[in-house]
Amino acid sequence: MIAFPSAGETLLGSLDEAPGASGLLIVSGGNEVRAGAHRGMAELAAAIAEAGFPVFRFDRRGVGDSSGENGGYESARDDLIAAITAFRAAAPKVERLIGFGNCDGASALLLHAPERFDRLLLGNPWTIEAASDLPPPAAIRARYAERLRDPASWARLLKGKVDLGKLASGLGRLAKARSQQLSKLEAKLFAALGAHLDARLLLADGDATAQAFADAARRAGWRGGVTRIATASHSFARPEDKAALRDWMLGGLAPS
Repeated sequence: MIAFPSAGETLLGSLDEAPGASGLLIVSGGNEVRAGAHRGMAELAAAIAEAGFPVFRFDRRGVGDSSGENGGYESARDDLIAAITAFRAAAPKVERLIGFGNCDGASALLLHAPERFDRLLLGNPWTIEAASDLPPPAAIRARYAERLRDPASWARLLKGKVDLGKLASGLGRLAKARSQQLSKLEAKLFAALGAHLDARLLLADGDATAQAFADAARRAGWRGGVTRIATASHSFARPEDKAALRDWMLGGLAPS
C-alpha cells in the first residue's frame, strides 16, 4: 500500500507495477473501495499490469482504508489530484497518463481534472442529478419497449395485473423528459467531454445508468465515440463482460 496526503487526511493506494510508459489511474465508483465490486478492479489492474501498463488505485477520503469524511464524487477533486501526484512519484517512468472510472468515478474524472489526463476511459458515466422513486426516463423507455414486444405483458394488462397508476406516472415522466433541457450536472459533464481531445466511452446496453447517459448525450447533441457491450451488468461482472472491458481498456492504453 502507498499512503499519501489529501486535504489534511491520509489516503491509501495500491500500485500494480509494470515497465510501460503509459500508466492507468483507476477511480472507483460509488463508495466502492479500490478493489472494486467483488475485487473486479483489483483483478482488472492485475491483468492490465501483466500486459505491461502500471496501474494505480486508491480510496478517496472516508472510503476503505483512507481517513476523513466521505463527501462523494462531487467533492473528490483534491483526492484525485493527490492520487495523480502519488502515482507519478511511485512510477516515475510514466509519461502518458490514462484515467479510468465507472459510474460516478467516470463523472469525477470529467468534473475535476480531465486536463491532467492524456486519455479518459469512461464507463457508464453517472448523469442522474435528482433523486426519484422511478428509474431514469431512458431506462423506463427501454423497459417499456421490451415489454411491448412480450405477449405476456399484454396478457397481464388485460387481466388487470398491471399497476395503472405507476404506468401513468412512468408515461408522464417520459413525455416530460423527451425534450427536457440538460441538468446542471449533465451540462458540466458534456462541456468537459466536448473540451477533452481524447475521451472514450463504454456503455452497458442494459444498464439504467448507461441508458440515462445515452439519453443525455442525445439531448446534448454529443456524438463522440462510444463502445457498447450487450450486458445489463453495471460493473461488467460476468466473465465475458470482464473480458470485453479488459480488451477495450488495453486498446485505450495503446498509443494512437
